[in-house]
Amino acid sequence: MTELLIVGIGPGSYEKMTVEAVKALEQCQVIVGYTVYAQLVQEYFPDKEYLTTPMKQEVKRCRIALEKAANGQSTALVCSGDSGVYGMAGLALELLFEFPEVKVRVIPGVTAALAGGAVLGAPLTHDFAVISLSDLLTPFETIQARVRAAASVDFAICIYNPSSQKRKGYLKMACEIVMEYQSKDTVCGIVSNIGRKGQAMEILSLGELAEKETDMFTTVFIGNSRTKQTGGYMVTPRGYSF
Repeated sequence: MTELLIVGIGPGSYEKMTVEAVKALEQCQVIVGYTVYAQLVQEYFPDKEYLTTPMKQEVKRCRIALEKAANGQSTALVCSGDSGVYGMAGLALELLFEFPEVKVRVIPGVTAALAGGAVLGAPLTHDFAVISLSDLLTPFETIQARVRAAASVDFAICIYNPSSQKRKGYLKMACEIVMEYQSKDTVCGIVSNIGRKGQAMEILSLGELAEKETDMFTTVFIGNSRTKQTGGYMVTPRGYSF
């Protein structure tokens, strides 16, 4: 039985890949991935065969990887961040019935919530929710309901895909929902280009965040009612007494 490795490469820099991910990419013959993510690893693993697809061709991408593995070639399907958090692991496993001769091994990576959280300090020390504002696969009404549910129980919230050219008002919508339950002074943070050239971060209030322009390379952190800014860091206390 041949094996397909589904590899989370973290934010994209070699230093933020896990040892397991690096070993997997060193050992494989073929690397399959979204064009941008494949380019992030190609300079570190130049001797591989690279097969890529653009956005919105995820099913095709997974089938290519499964077909390569079924043909006996050691193959890695790369995903940014973690392979199971908005990655290709779920889809590849759903398609696995078409390739009974293939075994899948999922290799985790550092997702943006963790990598971006480290840049800001410790915004996710207590319970938190991760929500994507992309409505390509999730109805807009469902996204709104999830933001409201998380805000209503005082979760810190990490937001992926906060806006795009077609979704310019989505982050403001999310902030306005949170402000139904939290103060506009709630401490928030944004990190762009995590672990890549041009990385930048900012700590700001929820009210300020609602007016902020972001893009698909930005991860947003909305604190809970106890989140604070201290020493230039964003911190959500877990509740220790000192």
